[in-house]
Amino acid sequence: MRRTVLAPLVLVAVLLGVQPTSAASAATGTGWEPAPSAPWDVGAGLRCDFPVHGEPVIDEVMQRVLETYPDGSVKRVAYKGDLVVRVTNTDTGAFYDADARGSAIVEHRTDGSQFWAVHGPVLVGIGEGRGNLPRGLYIIDGVYTMDISSVGYKTVNLVHGTTDDLCARID
Repeated sequence: MRRTVLAPLVLVAVLLGVQPTSAASAATGTGWEPAPSAPWDVGAGLRCDFPVHGEPVIDEVMQRVLETYPDGSVKRVAYKGDLVVRVTNTDTGAFYDADARGSAIVEHRTDGSQFWAVHGPVLVGIGEGRGNLPRGLYIIDGVYTMDISSVGYKTVNLVHGTTDDLCARID
């Protein structure tokens, strides 16, 4: 079963869009609920050398809270569902439809950090000096973990997988 990893803060709120009603109705009574995305924009030099716009063209991402802290805040969440994000170079209009329909369990720690256990493709943005991958926008596919520190540093540990540089695809 494939699941999409998309926590509310994923790469600076860089994925998640409009939830189709078919997926919402399928969740009724299962504990799964829509995790809709919004379009996003990233300025030149932050991820790619040029400004980028992202917008879901397919968004059927669902989430299920697996565990909460004693105060009721979310501790662990599962994500799944189809997601395709159109990533556009807004200087040239070049775009790529990125398949980001992986699955994940995301642990939200009390210090604001997160730990992701991922299977399948997910869209990840890395700022300059803000991760163990170079600055960019990537589809990371495979089996891996991602540790996001409380200050936003992303450490991706691929067990088996690939990284696809989306900036190069739309340059």
